[in-house]
Amino acid sequence: MLKGDFPVDRFRGLRTPFYYYDLPLLRRTLDAVQEQLDRNPDFRMHYAVKANFNPRILAEIASRGFGADCVSGGEVQAALDAGFAPERIVYAGVGKSDEEILLALRAGIARFNVESAAELEVIDSLAASMGCVAPVSLRINPDIGAHTHAGITTGLAENKFGINYEQLDEVMELALGLEHIRYCGLHFHIGSQILDMMDFTALCNRVNELVVRLQRGGRPVGDINVGGGLGINYQHPNHLPVADFGAYFDTFRRHLRLPQGTPVHFELGRSIVAPCGSLIARVLYVKQGTHKQFAIIDGSMTELVRPAMYRAYHRVENLTSDEPEEVYDVVGPVCESSDVFIKEFAMDRCRRGDFVAVRSAGAYGESMASRYNCHPLPEAYFFEG
Repeated sequence: MLKGDFPVDRFRGLRTPFYYYDLPLLRRTLDAVQEQLDRNPDFRMHYAVKANFNPRILAEIASRGFGADCVSGGEVQAALDAGFAPERIVYAGVGKSDEEILLALRAGIARFNVESAAELEVIDSLAASMGCVAPVSLRINPDIGAHTHAGITTGLAENKFGINYEQLDEVMELALGLEHIRYCGLHFHIGSQILDMMDFTALCNRVNELVVRLQRGGRPVGDINVGGGLGINYQHPNHLPVADFGAYFDTFRRHLRLPQGTPVHFELGRSIVAPCGSLIARVLYVKQGTHKQFAIIDGSMTELVRPAMYRAYHRVENLTSDEPEEVYDVVGPVCESSDVFIKEFAMDRCRRGDFVAVRSAGAYGESMASRYNCHPLPEAYFFEG
């Protein structure tokens, strides 16, 4: 959505900050994913609900017949409420509670992605208490680094996620021996906001090694879940609004060496929803400091925490002004020095009351919002096209 496409006149009666979602762009993105799935009949798509669980967004994705990737009982319930079929829901998470496991068992979800031997035994016990068998995949930590922020890397041995590579045989033996567990395959995830396809090639190579190892040992392989992690272009949301799904899916098509007909599952989140969302805020004050000036807006880290948490870049655009650019630190009102969206950033001259858009906020904006400083949770509005 270009700057001139935002309906600023309709924003004037709305309380800021708020989330604004471009549904036509979301639909174009989903079309691009479906095009790749049509070319690769063994590929299965599960939307990562943690990226954005706004009910309207979930319903739009569910209407395409995609599955859901959940990391909490609340996300499982949100996916069910939005219309995702239980048999297409997969559930990961390093700390599933008994209550959450029971909810998923009652719902009849497709798969638990199990992250430890201890969790496997608990799921077996709870499934026994219900008189059912739980379908599981083993989440393997492949000890592969990804070219991304350390806070969103998940595939290293030092990370809390998954079963360490060298523990696979022991945990596999346990899974195959438990009466109320049905082993279904392997699950991997190496991180988020990955743009270097070589990271995914490295994952493919590790998967191939494990498949050969299991086959030689007479162990079942099952299906393969490679997680998600595809990044987007935060610098140029107007020129590159849709992630490079072609390069992503083609990497797995070319490099995975699996038995013919093996289903391959993907868990994309950010690349689906981030580009379609913006955080809309107003300029409260323009403050002149000794060495710099600040554009103080009413949006903050409570509505979009990524810049404060990860020093993540989000493009900021002044939707109201066409005046010459000036350089600002764009900051929020929260009583924390880290409540900064961007520093030393050139944008059209700001005045009190101007509307600004913090772009590419459709992922990990609304889903991570908080009420810190007693801020109210923002509303969400939708551009229908």
